[in-house]
Amino acid sequence: MTKEKYLYGLYNDDELLVDGIKHVQSKGIKVNDAYSPFPVHGLEDVLGIKWTRLAIAAFLFGLTGLALSMLAINYFMIIDWPMNIGGKPSFNFYENLPAFVPIIFEFTVLCAAHGMAITYFFRNMTFPGMPARNPHPRTTDDHFAVEISPEGNEMSVEDLKSALKETEVVEIFEKERITKFV
Repeated sequence: MTKEKYLYGLYNDDELLVDGIKHVQSKGIKVNDAYSPFPVHGLEDVLGIKWTRLAIAAFLFGLTGLALSMLAINYFMIIDWPMNIGGKPSFNFYENLPAFVPIIFEFTVLCAAHGMAITYFFRNMTFPGMPARNPHPRTTDDHFAVEISPEGNEMSVEDLKSALKETEVVEIFEKERITKFV
């Protein structure tokens, strides 16, 4: 495990957070992350966060579910145990496709949802029993935090604190955080 010290500025309004990040970035300070109790409109643009590729993963998981469900239904209902249900024989997959559509759809959605959730947990390292990564308990209730790494900036910690004090920050504090799991 690697621990690094980070500097946090706590705000009590989402607009003050976005304005504070803009002000700090205008001074050449690199902001690592921001924490908020709810989604803040425009925050990802200010932080320069790239568009997520989770939707692509969900599409691929859905295609996998579609292919698996079609193969399974073909094997179960056509090859392994063909049945004559209501006078309609099961000779091929194409003739019975309308009856299979709900099952195929449900399995596609099941695979896409579960695959996307598992990918999200692995990508964000949020496994069961992991400690919360929020810097302050109030960031889950009614406050917002900005995270700045002193190692990633050329300024001293005191200069970073004074730049944060120029914004309408409520509290400034330093905290060690685990950055890498080895």
